[in-house]
Amino acid sequence: MKNSNVIIYRNRKIHLLFSVFLWLSFSSCAQQRTFKLDASYNQRIIESLMHATSHTINAMLSENGEAKGNYRWLKGEWEAYETAWHTGQAIFGLLEAYKITGEQRALDASLKAGNWWVGLQFPKGHQLEGFLNAVHGDKMGELINTTTITDGTPGLFLLSKVTGDNTYANVATNAGAWILDNLYILDQRLSYNIVDGKTGEIWKTRSPHKQHEGLPFDIKHVARPNAEGYLWLDMYHHTGQERYKKAFLEICDKLVADQSPSGFWMDYEPNDPAKGRVHGRFNTWNAEALVEAYKLTDNKDYLESALKCADALAGVQDRTGVIWYASYLDGNHDKRSPCGSCTSFAGILWLELWHLGYDRFEQSIREALEFTLTNQFSENHPDKNLAGAYYGIRQRSKKNGEMQLYYRDINTAFGMRFLSEIHKSAFKE
Repeated sequence: MKNSNVIIYRNRKIHLLFSVFLWLSFSSCAQQRTFKLDASYNQRIIESLMHATSHTINAMLSENGEAKGNYRWLKGEWEAYETAWHTGQAIFGLLEAYKITGEQRALDASLKAGNWWVGLQFPKGHQLEGFLNAVHGDKMGELINTTTITDGTPGLFLLSKVTGDNTYANVATNAGAWILDNLYILDQRLSYNIVDGKTGEIWKTRSPHKQHEGLPFDIKHVARPNAEGYLWLDMYHHTGQERYKKAFLEICDKLVADQSPSGFWMDYEPNDPAKGRVHGRFNTWNAEALVEAYKLTDNKDYLESALKCADALAGVQDRTGVIWYASYLDGNHDKRSPCGSCTSFAGILWLELWHLGYDRFEQSIREALEFTLTNQFSENHPDKNLAGAYYGIRQRSKKNGEMQLYYRDINTAFGMRFLSEIHKSAFKE
């Protein structure tokens, strides 16, 4: 019996050592290459993330946990805007910063925000059961925009992974399933954008966007691929259900087919083909989803499409490193609105492609990094609503002559994501 136990012990030990060997081998193969930064950036990025974390907790999130949206600088007031996706991105940014800084308050704030987010779910028995009452705000008022939901979901899936509590991922999955079952147009590989949360009406023949007024009806006025946040891919990983993977790849195929020669997706709002206006983030969302599709399938069509967009984004990046809220196909920019979130998000995309071996994005990454770090509002800024935030402004003028100057809270959410990703790449152990 004693010899038998010894043999069993030795076999277990051999099995464990073999398992560890395999794990080390696979980990070594999976390791990304290191983005080279001077050692001084280590502490510089950590301190920046600490200040951004403080801003997010003290200024960006309300006592209930939801993101406040737009800060109206001239009035010193916050204004709700696409709250669900802003909150989801705040969770995403906080959790990525938490991985770098170890700040427990970042995790605590993420949980509070996550609990607010799941509270948006329509209850059982409601005509929109499982969907989210994620109102858009601003000019669209109480209408629900599909992308307001999909844009925010990555933070909820990550929160479930970090905490081990599947509540957050389950609610996001329920919302995504409702979208697939009720809004997805299979033959078009698009999802309707607008739902009236009070009546349950799905807007199938009319658009709320002024740029579509007076134009012949086009399905692309009321529906989009809605690949932002790659919701159905996260649902596939969470549940293992093949239908979610299938739907995700269908909309990515649609993105490849519909990409404009410029590298952007000009047929879809908020791009405006009539004016040649390119939205600073929308295209990056699509390219990010395509990179995920490539990693899932090894299909080079997805990668090539993402690279076209990444090259186009590098082409509109300013010498200061910034990407403007709006650029134009003729080479001009709306220089009233330097956009920190556009810059950081492009930086995330470029870094991901750099890890895949595309060195041509290195300079763009470095310029985006310098812009983000250099233009962070001081932690001692006299306006506490801005202290520690990452820079970005949006300027508008109304017909009555009123000037509106906004700080949008997602500048900091995306900034935390970008700096955390580049820190992991440069200074991973």
